[in-house]
Amino acid sequence: MSTTMNGTGTAASGYRAQPRVSPAPTAVRGEPIEILLVEDSPDDADLTMDALRDGRVRNRITHVEDGMQAMAFLRREGRYVDAPRPDLILLDLNLPRKSGREVLAEVKQDPDLRRIPVVIMTSSDDEKDILAAYNLYVNCYVTKPVDLDQFIGVVKSIEHFWFSIVKLPAA
Repeated sequence: MSTTMNGTGTAASGYRAQPRVSPAPTAVRGEPIEILLVEDSPDDADLTMDALRDGRVRNRITHVEDGMQAMAFLRREGRYVDAPRPDLILLDLNLPRKSGREVLAEVKQDPDLRRIPVVIMTSSDDEKDILAAYNLYVNCYVTKPVDLDQFIGVVKSIEHFWFSIVKLPAA
């Protein structure tokens, strides 16, 4: 299943504060931010999409439920032939058919996809999973909080960080 939804001075060190600009290339052009959510839990997917929908950044979220669908989407295969290139991938580790680890490895080995930031969002806080993800060049690893309000806060923090603070390359 796939779902698409339509949000001056100088410091003592000599650093000059710069005016705040929206660094995300798509936000500058006024286009919505494209987010690929790869999540097999319907509840977690709904919560994530709701939190992103309520965010300040206008975004379009495509949700796929497993790793095979994620790679088909990213490679624009089959029913995803017209899929937009995501500006960010939110990826669960424990997925059916193809794990999040396998998806991450394929994305980071593909010269056409490797610059897309990948954020692992998972319930695992196992040090082995964290190390394995960073060894595969994940951009960020986030453990999903159990508490609903904290979960929503984490999703909004991810959105704020990747689309208001980080400067991303053009797709």
